[in-house]
Amino acid sequence: PLCFRSNPYQADLLRDGVRRYLQLPGDQTVLILHAKVAQKSYGNEKRFFCPPPCVYLTGPGWKLKQEQIKGRDAGETGSRVCGYMGLDSAGSSLAETQKLAFEEQADGRGFGCAKALYISDTDKRKHFRLVLKLFFGNGQEIGTFHSKLIKVISKPSQKKQSLKNTDLCISSGSKVSLFNRLRSQTVSTRYLSVEGGAFVASARQWAAFTLHLADERSARGDFPLREGYVRYGSAVRLICTASGLALPPLIIRKVSKQCAMLDVDEPVSQLHKCAFQLQGSDRMYLCLSTEKVIQFQASPCPKEANRELLNDGSCWTIIGTETVEYTFSESLACAREPVSPVPLITALQLTGGGDVAMLEVQGEYFHTHLKVWFGDVEAETMFRSPKSLVCVVPDVSAFGSDWRWLRYPITVPLLLLRDDGLIYSSSFTFTYTPEQSFLPGQPLLSDVPQDSDKLLDSIHQEFTRTNFHLFMQS
Repeated sequence: PLCFRSNPYQADLLRDGVRRYLQLPGDQTVLILHAKVAQKSYGNEKRFFCPPPCVYLTGPGWKLKQEQIKGRDAGETGSRVCGYMGLDSAGSSLAETQKLAFEEQADGRGFGCAKALYISDTDKRKHFRLVLKLFFGNGQEIGTFHSKLIKVISKPSQKKQSLKNTDLCISSGSKVSLFNRLRSQTVSTRYLSVEGGAFVASARQWAAFTLHLADERSARGDFPLREGYVRYGSAVRLICTASGLALPPLIIRKVSKQCAMLDVDEPVSQLHKCAFQLQGSDRMYLCLSTEKVIQFQASPCPKEANRELLNDGSCWTIIGTETVEYTFSESLACAREPVSPVPLITALQLTGGGDVAMLEVQGEYFHTHLKVWFGDVEAETMFRSPKSLVCVVPDVSAFGSDWRWLRYPITVPLLLLRDDGLIYSSSFTFTYTPEQSFLPGQPLLSDVPQDSDKLLDSIHQEFTRTNFHLFMQS
């Protein structure tokens, strides 16, 4: 329904609503964490995905929405969030989907986990996505959300990985999960995680860690990060993506028959067994003891000098992970339609100059009912494809007469609004920069994260009347 577009008065109401939202965003976020690869099940066995796909519900908008439902339906159960997770295009059989019950954690986030999902050998696909359907207890549908692509493998590769087959190699800067199984029993699986500011071995929750290659040549305590694929024998840093907590510098070792192999220099591959030696220590390794994470001292191997004997608790399995985040706000929406498809912005491309600058918004799940907003200013938007929207960059004077003679840069958030008032925020911003603030040869941005260089190169343009630049907030 075109609630807000019928007359200028309602358009002003919408703009006021967007201003209120920008001051106090009532966002609802659905965060899906999952592994990059899944091992196929054969015959009657069920190889459950490990680590299990997890869903977190964050943001103040969930509580607001639940209070609304409680007020309307006067019931606690009607406002509870529940969901189903399964594989895409696997039919709608409930046997292939798993019900998720969300529990509130100490940090206020809702948490649900699909522990019994698997892919059978009758499914011949090389890749698939997970599908999450969320509802309130009163039957009202929230929406449908997809994971990123997951690669199907038959079993962990035992042969040395070639860098020609980078699909299974683990690169510096990517996210990983580490888990440990005592005597290879599934029921004993524990995941490296962070709780209460400490590293723990959790039986129910896993954390994603950014794995960085560190430069061994640098002074201790100062670890410049390197690019490339992680190889055994390298110094690495493991940093928890949620808490920012980091383990001390570690040397990653290949594990074979419960021995750390000191002379192996080959790329680390998905689902490999590995061990983490504390750099500079006397054979001390990262180890778990029930729920605690401790240090274990390995013993020299009597038969082979280039091996060290480990215990069960110091042998970890490594796997790459993905995170996908969907954020929306129903604070202005005047319909009870599902929020999906939730658009995701991945990149921006700026073209044109003079009086007309065009911005191409690239991403996924776009449709014809979306408009791009620069802060509280709506832009004329054209739908090009589910992966591309194009809009006219509003003149800086649209933000008020004060901005007409711009003296310093102003940065506005980029939003997408559905035509019923549903707001989709993004991590992208747009910056208007006055011409006079440039000095010839001076770089526009000094402290942009390195990984956004490609993005900047592709979108940076100078304009004759007003200069713009864009960046993604890290």
